[in-house]
Amino acid sequence: MTSPEKTHVVVAGAGPVGMTAALLMARGGVQVTVLEAGESLAGESRASTFHPPSLEMLDDLGVLEPLMERGLVSTGFQYRDRRTGPIADLDLGVLSEDTRFPFRVQLEQSKLTPIVLEVLQGMANVTVHFGQRVVQATTDGTTATVTTEAGDTFTADWVLGADGANSQVRQTAGFTFEGMTYPERFLVASTTEDLESILPGISAVNYVFDPTEWLVLLRTPEHWRILFPTDQDTPDEVESDPARIQERLRGVADLGRDWDVLHTTLYRVHQRVADTFRKGRLLLMGDAAHINNPLGGMGMNSGLHDAYVETKALLALIEGEGTLEELDEACEARRQVALSYVRTITHDNWEKLRQDDPEAIKAYHDELRDLASDRERMRKHLLNTSMINSLRGVGVVDMVGVKST
Repeated sequence: MTSPEKTHVVVAGAGPVGMTAALLMARGGVQVTVLEAGESLAGESRASTFHPPSLEMLDDLGVLEPLMERGLVSTGFQYRDRRTGPIADLDLGVLSEDTRFPFRVQLEQSKLTPIVLEVLQGMANVTVHFGQRVVQATTDGTTATVTTEAGDTFTADWVLGADGANSQVRQTAGFTFEGMTYPERFLVASTTEDLESILPGISAVNYVFDPTEWLVLLRTPEHWRILFPTDQDTPDEVESDPARIQERLRGVADLGRDWDVLHTTLYRVHQRVADTFRKGRLLLMGDAAHINNPLGGMGMNSGLHDAYVETKALLALIEGEGTLEELDEACEARRQVALSYVRTITHDNWEKLRQDDPEAIKAYHDELRDLASDRERMRKHLLNTSMINSLRGVGVVDMVGVKST
């Protein structure tokens, strides 16, 4: 057994997953070094939904209050048909007996990392280095070593790879990353237009069904985000053209003028999972370990859950209260969530939004209306979509306060 204060852990990546893992390890008394590729924390508007279990974890870490102050509480979400309007509204309040946070918080992930960084910078056992992109990772079974683009080498007892979808920890250490790439790319347009006035009756989160061009409309404290699918055969420069973007926004609502667009992002979407989340003294978590389509807001949240579950198991091992086998069980449990839970739900969301069979569309819309009218059925559905069920039965229910049934 090695005492925590004599254990050194390197965290590759200062995104929400890496920073959460770093805080968990540091709170356990471990010496932590964080290596971030950028010269500062990333400021891009990426993931923007925090689900109830994530709120529980962040509360346990003492960083939820400032997040809540910056965020927007969403007590439900809406399914809509692009042609006929609202189909069903689902109320997260039905989860009040399952979690102490029966709601979502809408806030860009870039607002979480500065909160955690401020805490880490006040801890004597943490060092955060910017401008240190990890380009090589190795492990000899008793230690792990990373080399950065700047030419520096860091050797530690453990390395946590939270360096994103293009993880060099994963790629250089020999993990595989099997899966598929969606034919569509996703275009996200952020706007300061007041969509609640433009589309009366919408929720803070809306999934809009349409066989030709489905949409997701999502509110954050500072703007609305509209997600469009794009044709696989249309060149990127065409889809990114401001005139083309205005044309698509007019399809959402014709304002009689151009929409106010803050920024747009066009990206490809993948579903991939690493063959293992542990190799020697290297652990993978978040996008470094698995990526999925964003429908349902499960990517960042499942990454936060990886960080919580894997680091809790690693701390138990370091403290002599857990075993390597239990760490592997925790890593494999997270891998199975990525394979069988996140991937299934997010892919099903994509299939349903773009359904073009009239009978199938009607049947699903009727199913959603029935769901919204039955409290217990709605609760069971929301236990899945809010990711509470993804943490049940894997030894972390009591740790995060999510109540088992």
